[in-house]
Amino acid sequence: MYRIGLFLLTNIAIIVVASISLRLLGVESILANNGVDLDLSSLLVFCAVFGFAGAFMSLLLSKFMAKRFTGIRLVSKPQTEQERWLLQTVTTLSKKAGIGMPEVGIFPAQQSNAFATGWNRNNALVGVSQGLLDRFTEDEARAVLAHEIGHVANGDMITLALIQGVVNTFVMFAARVIGFFVDRVILKNNRGLGLGYWITTIVAEIILAIAASTIVMWFSRQREFRADAAGAQLAGRAAMVGALEKLRAETQSHVENQMPDTMTAFGISSGWKRKPSRLFMTHPPLEERIQALKNG
Repeated sequence: MYRIGLFLLTNIAIIVVASISLRLLGVESILANNGVDLDLSSLLVFCAVFGFAGAFMSLLLSKFMAKRFTGIRLVSKPQTEQERWLLQTVTTLSKKAGIGMPEVGIFPAQQSNAFATGWNRNNALVGVSQGLLDRFTEDEARAVLAHEIGHVANGDMITLALIQGVVNTFVMFAARVIGFFVDRVILKNNRGLGLGYWITTIVAEIILAIAASTIVMWFSRQREFRADAAGAQLAGRAAMVGALEKLRAETQSHVENQMPDTMTAFGISSGWKRKPSRLFMTHPPLEERIQALKNG
């Protein structure tokens, strides 16, 4: 209920702040003086509804998409000692973190990785790669699972959806205001929405979405530090540091990333096929995460 309340308050705050800002900046007056019939308040509500709807639809479909794109095999009735250990470990960590038992599965990847997703903390999915289970010690694997349980307990998935909803709202709104401005003020089109509006809106949405994604990526990096801290609390600091150091060793040995691109932001490691600008990184460098744990 807390995060639903946060969602509603955030949505209302966006509408109020943006409306006041646009009036103070004189945007409505400029458009009105140029014959533009644009209700900015209604436009903002429209963008907020669709912006948040898109983000929350992605959240609600996250488990389905994870199962579809990772090829995960759910473990409900363990058949091997490894599966029994996995299920027992997740059960223990979930109880310790105070969350409902998530679905547990193994996905067929040689890269050591794991992920957690789901629309709420009591209805999550935790997946771990076969490569991680085969190469990591039990303490290291337990720490990785604790990290993922930490994501669930911290409510990172729904918080990320809230932030993405805010970003979607502002991108859609700003792009349409820019489109109206170009179409009516610069191109002097007075007969409905012209080609200039549609082209400008599409281009503006692309540019603004790329720029705004840096905010989402920043939050994604911060949540990794918090999940590492949660993992250290649940499984021990030394074990969490050891797991991250093992991941770093594999990074340096260029083990191929087999986590689908759609899931990299949910994994404990983002993979190493590319080295994007820091602004667009979903995960902080492993060296920084290890140092943060040692300093904490």
